[in-house]
Amino acid sequence: MKKQSIFPKSLFWIYFGILLLMSGMHTGIYVLSVRQEWNSILQIVVIICYWGLVAAGLTYFTRKKTTQTYEEPMQNLAEATEKVANGDFSVYVPTIHTADKYDYLDYMILDFNHMVEELGSIETLKTDFFANVSHEMKTPLAAISNNAELLSRPGISEEKRRECETVILQASGRMNSLITNMLKLNKLEKQTIRPVVEKYDVAEQIAECVFQFEELLDEKELELEVDMEERAFLYADEELMQLVWTNLLSNALKFTPKNGTITITEQSDSEKTVIAISDNGCGMNDETMQHIFDKFYQGDTSHASAGNGLGLALVKRIVELMDGTVEVESEEGKGSTFRISLMNQSKEEEA
Repeated sequence: MKKQSIFPKSLFWIYFGILLLMSGMHTGIYVLSVRQEWNSILQIVVIICYWGLVAAGLTYFTRKKTTQTYEEPMQNLAEATEKVANGDFSVYVPTIHTADKYDYLDYMILDFNHMVEELGSIETLKTDFFANVSHEMKTPLAAISNNAELLSRPGISEEKRRECETVILQASGRMNSLITNMLKLNKLEKQTIRPVVEKYDVAEQIAECVFQFEELLDEKELELEVDMEERAFLYADEELMQLVWTNLLSNALKFTPKNGTITITEQSDSEKTVIAISDNGCGMNDETMQHIFDKFYQGDTSHASAGNGLGLALVKRIVELMDGTVEVESEEGKGSTFRISLMNQSKEEEA
C-alpha cells in the first residue's frame, strides 16, 4: 500500500517527546539556579545557551532527515533527468524504501525508470528501423545500379540484356513492395486507416488469393489441401483481410519445399471463425517464434531476398484492428501453422 507521506507519523511523536523532555530540563535548570542562588545574569545566560543548543540540535536533526528523505532522492532524480535529456537511456534511479514501504516518491521513481526504459526501447527501435530500411534499400539499389551499368556497355549480348532487365525489374519490384508495406504499416499503426467492417464471404476471398499463387504452386509442385465451407461469412474489412491471406499464403509458399503440402482449414461457430494456414516446411525455432511479428525480422536469412520482414507485422496489426487474434504453432523441420480467429457477427448483433 502506498504511503501518503514521506515523513512517518512517528516523527511527530519524536519531536513532541523531545520538546517535553527539554521543557522539563529547563524547569530543572531554573530550580537548580534558584537553589544555588545564581545571579540573574548567569541564569539568563545559562537558559539562553541551553535553548540555543536545543534549537541547534533540532535544526540539525530536521535538516538531516529532510536531506535523507527528500533532497537526496530529488537530486538523484534531477541528475538522472539531465542524463536522459542528453540522450542517455541507461539511467536507473534506485527507490528509497523496500517494496512494502513505498511512498509517493518511490512510485514517482518507479514511473521515471519505466519511462526511461520505454524511451530507450523507442530509441532502439528507431535506430534499428533506419538501419533495416537502409539495408533493405541498399541491396536492390545495388542490383539496379550494377545491372544498369552492364546495360550501358557496348556489345552486350541479347541474352545478358534480358537477364539484366529481369534483375532490375525484380529489384525495383522489391523496393516498391518495401515502400508500400512501410506506408501501409505506418498508416495502420497511426490509425489513419479506418477499417470498413462489413459482412463478406471469406471462403471466396481465400479462393481468389490462392488463385493468385497458382503458377507458383505448379512450379514447386505443391499439394494444396483445403477444408472450408462453401461459404463462410465474417465481419471485417475485406480489403485489409486480403493482405492478411496474401501474406500468410506467400510465406507458406516461400518456406514449403518442392512437393510439399499447404493446408487451409476453417472452423466456425456462432461467435467466431478460425482459419488456419499450415505448411510442412522448415518451421521455426524458439528464438524466431519470439520475434516473428517484429518489423524487418527474418528468421530464415536464406529466403531474405524473397521478402522484407514486414508481412507478418502487417498481418498482426490488421487482425488486431479487426478485434481478432493470431496464434502461431511451429516446429523446426516440421512446418508452421498460423491460426487467425475473427468474429463472424457484428457488435450490434452481439449486443
